[in-house]
Amino acid sequence: MNLDEERESTNVEDRRGIGRGGLAIGGGIGTLLIAVLALIFGVDPQQLLSGGGTADNPPPATQAGRAPAGQQDEMSRFVRRVLASTEDVWGDIFKQGGHSYRQPTLVLFDTQTDTACGTGSAAVGPFYCPGDERVYIDLSFYDELRRRFRAPGDFAQAYVIAHEVGHHVQNLLGTSDEVTALQRRAGESQSNQLSVRLELQADCYAGVWGYYAQRRGQLEPGDVDEALRAASAIGDDRLQMQSRGYVVPDSFTHGTSEQRVRWFRQGFDTGDLRRCDTFNARGL
Repeated sequence: MNLDEERESTNVEDRRGIGRGGLAIGGGIGTLLIAVLALIFGVDPQQLLSGGGTADNPPPATQAGRAPAGQQDEMSRFVRRVLASTEDVWGDIFKQGGHSYRQPTLVLFDTQTDTACGTGSAAVGPFYCPGDERVYIDLSFYDELRRRFRAPGDFAQAYVIAHEVGHHVQNLLGTSDEVTALQRRAGESQSNQLSVRLELQADCYAGVWGYYAQRRGQLEPGDVDEALRAASAIGDDRLQMQSRGYVVPDSFTHGTSEQRVRWFRQGFDTGDLRRCDTFNARGL
């Protein structure tokens, strides 16, 4: 990506190296999301949702945009620039629709941190918590993305952030709440299908961001292929085959590799949110 001359977002909290705080454990789709991620990555959800504290004892975080001394490293600067790019793109899209875009905060942490959705662990990878409108990421995930999932490249890394910001967009548009309400009345298989459609829409929204990032001259040759490799690498079918040796389609919660690639491309090729309606699509 060509982000060297781009601004860095100030909506970043750097909690690396300062330990955990204590936020009350939340519910709803945030807790569901952590449980889903735990299932995909083979982690006991109770390990992620355990932990104490109250809302009166917030986590010790630095002021947004101000990292502890010595931690303004290259990767931190990169993710700040990616987040700034998403802010610019979604700010313009919302403005065109007559709305204002409420920017999320990105939290950098190591190992684990407390969130409004419970204890966030590096074991589950990056995630979005609607309870506090924050994207959480342990930057060591990018090493795993490169080594375990064989999806290297800076645009692959940016895609991960853009996908989680896509969940923030769903939260702002009310989609997340609608899905949560439907899941409460649905059986397990139907609930999983709703989760798949939610995740694929976030992939499509990541593609929409990529469409405008390309128009802004922020993409370089090969960047799109990096994102497509990342999307393919974290499909439910591939992850289950790697961990179990077989796949159980009814348990899918994020979509197959082919579906994740297809919906990212849908957003990237059109730049149109209306083309990301996975909930009314006949086929995924």
